[in-house]
Amino acid sequence: MTDAGILDRFRLDDRLAVVTGASRGIGRACALALADAGADVALIARDTDALTAVAHEIERRGRRAHVLARDVSDTDGVAADLADLPRLDVLVNNAGTNSPQPFLEVDSTTFDRLFEINVRAAYFIAQVAARRMTANGGGSIIQMSSQAGHTGLRDRTVYCSTKFAIEGMTRAMAVDLKGSGIRVNTVAPTFVHTEMTAAQLERSDFRDYVDAHILTGKLAEMNEVAAAVIYLASDAAASTTGTSIGVDGGWLAH
Repeated sequence: MTDAGILDRFRLDDRLAVVTGASRGIGRACALALADAGADVALIARDTDALTAVAHEIERRGRRAHVLARDVSDTDGVAADLADLPRLDVLVNNAGTNSPQPFLEVDSTTFDRLFEINVRAAYFIAQVAARRMTANGGGSIIQMSSQAGHTGLRDRTVYCSTKFAIEGMTRAMAVDLKGSGIRVNTVAPTFVHTEMTAAQLERSDFRDYVDAHILTGKLAEMNEVAAAVIYLASDAAASTTGTSIGVDGGWLAH
């Protein structure tokens, strides 16, 4: 295969990708990267105005955007939204939340909220997408995990639990979906400077903890996470399923 042929396999022309948590941060970066690779993109999040702004950026790239203002915890509503799309080729299950707390201080409300969004919503949205993809002959499901799905992190017992669940779910999904044409993988970033992480990263003690574990000497960038998503969404990853791609700066090498 020529170099040009290899690069062509990363294109996503004439495909429709769904991104949850698409209004900001990593989700927004993934949505724009998918559009740059040629895909139309359906955007799911609660903030209609923010989604509309992302949609305009996608349309300026010459691709179509579908704004689906919805809380991902409303999985029946998301299912109805996805049923109305003209097709579904790629799901980026990106929506997630975190509320760091030491183990001995974790309350049941926080525990339930993280599992509701990070695990339950991701599970049933993936299920709906897989049913649609099976009927269409295949697709790619990409779950946004974390290095926290592979190792323990300070003050993050609940978050780690949800991301370990995502990693296990992904592997079992890949096994169950054998023969369907659907590939299922995770992307596992290290800390990225987003609205969700900003307050923690501004604390010098926590930033020292992070910097001591990242071998590349810098936080991951949103576009680097999006690049891994493009690979997994594309035909370049035709033999990649049931695994995790770390964008962790070497954290997991320790």
